[in-house]
Parts: sequence; structure tokens; C-alpha cells
Amino acid sequence: MSHENIVHFVGAGPGDVELITVKGARLLGEADVVVYAGSLVDRELVLTYAPDARVYDSAGMDLEQTTKVLAEAVLAGELVVRLHTGDPSVYGAIQEQMEELDKLGIGYEVVPGVTSAFAAAATLKQELTLPEVSQTVVITRLAGRTPVPEREQLGNIAQIGATLVIYLSISMIEKVVEELLSGAYTEDTPVAVVAKASWADEQVLTGTLADIAAKVRDAGIGKQALIVVGDVLRARSEGMKAKSLLYDKGFSHGCREGILA
Repeated sequence: MSHENIVHFVGAGPGDVELITVKGARLLGEADVVVYAGSLVDRELVLTYAPDARVYDSAGMDLEQTTKVLAEAVLAGELVVRLHTGDPSVYGAIQEQMEELDKLGIGYEVVPGVTSAFAAAATLKQELTLPEVSQTVVITRLAGRTPVPEREQLGNIAQIGATLVIYLSISMIEKVVEELLSGAYTEDTPVAVVAKASWADEQVLTGTLADIAAKVRDAGIGKQALIVVGDVLRARSEGMKAKSLLYDKGFSHGCREGILA
């Protein structure tokens, strides 16, 4: 399948114009038409990598309109990029777009991107999975205009006690705290809020479940922020409980024999 007759769903990354993949940047550079999520993707990124493309901002378009633009461009033999923030597979609403393209017999590919969870972890200089603390990362959200299945209510997920990365919920921070405290977390569980991770104007707040809501309100953060919760966040101030075996000199794995004293 040639580039000319498919739609390329591309993850733009979390904000920093350099955090797009090499493949994503190349496709933007070759694109004739770009439909991008203007409310979340920096216009500067589009101008940098696709200066000559016809550009449509999907913020003011519905599914029917974006599908029409994508389909007409593909059928005209043009190279088409549908640019999403972060990684398209996380809260990207790409499945419904693919379904419409399927109806029209138009193919597509997905080029992954850096989701903001990992940009936030990079900003915090924090590993999300630490031995004997947490080996599980849950990406989730509170119910808003988009509902959440009952079994996935935040209070239920909070029973696990894993590292949580909570998207799209900062405006309901008090509700987030309430739900988490009904699970395995306590008022002294550490929390970090990263607003606009990797952007020039990113903000970082750190605290605990006891005080983070007040800090968020005082800072005036109401959107485009992630909430990271879990005991892994203690490691930077309190040290690690245990080290990974991966680089332990006595530990053998498939690519390296253990070094025996």
C-alpha cells in the first residue's frame, strides 16, 4: 500500500516540537494535507515540519467534516496526515475515524508518539516502576463527558495501589483525591501534577493527597495536566527500597552472563 492512498495517523508527542518521532516528522514533511488537533497540538510543530501542506484545524470540525477532508485528499492521490497529540492510542478518538475510513474502503496506518505520561515522568526524572514498590502503571481518568465503565471507577482502581497516571481529570482534583483515599492510598501518598509536560511553560506541583487539591487551585491549573500518584514518587527524597536485578553483577539474563566474583 503506497503512502498516497492511505491516511497516516501520527502522534505529535506531548508538546515539545522535538518529541515527535523521526517517522512522524518525515511524513509531515512529505504531507500535502494535514488535519491536526489544534486545541492540543502546538501550531509551531505543524509549521516546523509541514510548512508547505494545506492545514486544517480539527478543533472546529466534526467527524463527518474531518473524514471528508481526509477522504477527498487520499482519493486525489495526496499524502495525508491526521495529527494527534501525544500517542494516538491514548484518548485519541482514532477508532471512530478508522471506522469511517473502513466504510469508504480507505486504508490507514498509525505512527505512535510520546504520550504525556512519559513526558511527565521525564520532567519529574522519575521511574514509574520500581522494584518492591510498584511494577504496575495504570493510565486512567475520571468520568466526565465521556463515561467510564463501572468496574473502572477510580475508587475501584485505587484498590490496587499501583502507580497511577490520571489524564483529563485535573479540573475535578477534589473528586480524584476523594476516590483515591477510598482505595489503597493515604493522605500522605505522594502526588505530582505536571501541567503542559514538555512545553516551554510547563508547571510542576508536588505534594500529597492531603494538600495537592489546594495547591492545584492556588496555581490556577484547570486543564492540560496529568496527575501522577504512588509511592514510587518517594524514591527521589527517601531513596530506593531495592535495586533492579537487571544490572546486578550476579544476575544472568538472555543477553548477558552474570559476572561471578
